[in-house]
Amino acid sequence: MLLVWIRLWAGGRRVSALESIWIPELPAGRPAVLVHGGAGAIPARRHAAHVAGCRQAAEVGFGALQAGGSALDAVVAAVGAMEEDLTFDAGRGAFLNRDGRVELDAAVMRGADLAFGAVGAVTRVRSAVTLARRVLEAGEAAFLVGDGAHAFAREAGVPWIENAVLILERERERWRLCREGVLDAFTADGFGDTVGAVAVDGAGRTAAAGSTGGTPYKRPGRIGDTPLPGAGLLADDRLGAAVASGHGEPILRALLAREVLAGLEAPAGGVASVRAAIASALEGLHARLGAKAGLVLVTPDGRLAAGRTTAAMAVGYRAQGMQRALATI
Repeated sequence: MLLVWIRLWAGGRRVSALESIWIPELPAGRPAVLVHGGAGAIPARRHAAHVAGCRQAAEVGFGALQAGGSALDAVVAAVGAMEEDLTFDAGRGAFLNRDGRVELDAAVMRGADLAFGAVGAVTRVRSAVTLARRVLEAGEAAFLVGDGAHAFAREAGVPWIENAVLILERERERWRLCREGVLDAFTADGFGDTVGAVAVDGAGRTAAAGSTGGTPYKRPGRIGDTPLPGAGLLADDRLGAAVASGHGEPILRALLAREVLAGLEAPAGGVASVRAAIASALEGLHARLGAKAGLVLVTPDGRLAAGRTTAAMAVGYRAQGMQRALATI
């Protein structure tokens, strides 16, 4: 697999403060699934766990497609696997807020009909992405938060748990160091472990999903980009499906997922480059807001793309014709 660094130079001079964008060369084919394990300052000692977790999640998601499932089935299965993997900032093992509790956000979107479901600031369910899918399927509301989401979970048959089930000692220690000022919340070791997935089925139908515990030591009730359509994720079968990762506030202000899909709106008769769309969206985020992020993208015809301007982001993927899922960081 070829790993490409796109350098932004013109006429012998650098045209942006952004040094380079990491965009791996990915296969094409459908059905396909592509996952990410969070864009940010992932320390080298955790790279192997991120790669392994993304590879396994891609395998789980592709397995759902092989079994005849939809693109929505695939992204929920992939993200659900990552919520159960203690490596990531999602589900069990997520970062703690200032009160020392886990608050989870998640969303799912289906590209065929723009169906959407999201939950925010939930503390009493193990899998926020499962609850978000139930919101989508119920169709009554698109986004539920806090106690309203918990009440809906009970109605929908999603079991309640104690918040302590979601908390790892590793995260208690991170919380303590942030509270004491030893760690800065936004440069905390391992920051950026949010998870997401995009998929396309054999008929060209797309879906996207994301799940997160938010930023380390966040203000209680804070919700970032992950569960917001157009910001943290977007699926539209006219263009494709995208999921973003990174510091949520700039991503939601820039509507980054919408921005990258807009880059696929090619002139009549043309075919837009998925890699160019990723590069343009990430460059625009940095130029306007000075922020860095990561993106994963799939098109209805089965083209995959991923990119980041952060220090690291693991991705895992499997497409038609591949014997097994692959992953890199």
